Amino acid sequence: MKSMSIKVFLVSTLSILPLLASAGEIAASSDTLAARSLVKSFGSDLKHVLKTSMKSGGPITALAQCNIQAGPIAEKNSSSSGWDIGRTSLKVRNEKNAPDEWEIKTLRQFEQRKAAGENLKTMEYAETIKEGDKLIYRYMKPIPTAGLCVTCHGSDMAEEITTKVKSLYPNDQATGFKVGDIRGAFTLQKRMN
Repeated sequence: MKSMSIKVFLVSTLSILPLLASAGEIAASSDTLAARSLVKSFGSDLKHVLKTSMKSGGPITALAQCNIQAGPIAEKNSSSSGWDIGRTSLKVRNEKNAPDEWEIKTLRQFEQRKAAGENLKTMEYAETIKEGDKLIYRYMKPIPTAGLCVTCHGSDMAEEITTKVKSLYPNDQATGFKVGDIRGAFTLQKRMN
């Protein structure tokens, strides 16, 4: 009788495992959808500030506004969502945005995927990692360098822009980009447990 109970338990347990795996995939999928939505919102907010500033006062005004508003825009999107939201790059402008080890690995992976011909618009990476006793869902999406970006991040910047960048960001590394390069990435994370 005991062996029959064990067999029934094992068969029951084994038959439910695929359902548990499916539930995990659904959770990851919903987290990915949420991360994509937050990236869209955060990116849209930043782009609006840059375009408006560029139209009203040119690149110097846009640089100043980006310096002032990027952090609060990230904070607003983070506090309203429960996610930590930011931007990072292998070549940062603002040292506060320096990548951690996981982000460095992911940014390098993005560069390899781009070199292999993958489209930056659809590229992304997500993973659930363990930090101590916490499970953290992490998501990154590359930021392609657009035409407007090279005004302040390109190789051939006007001297007044270079001077303003150095005054706002003395340790700037974020220049030398061409249209189509990976400028950096949106980086999001949230605690799962």
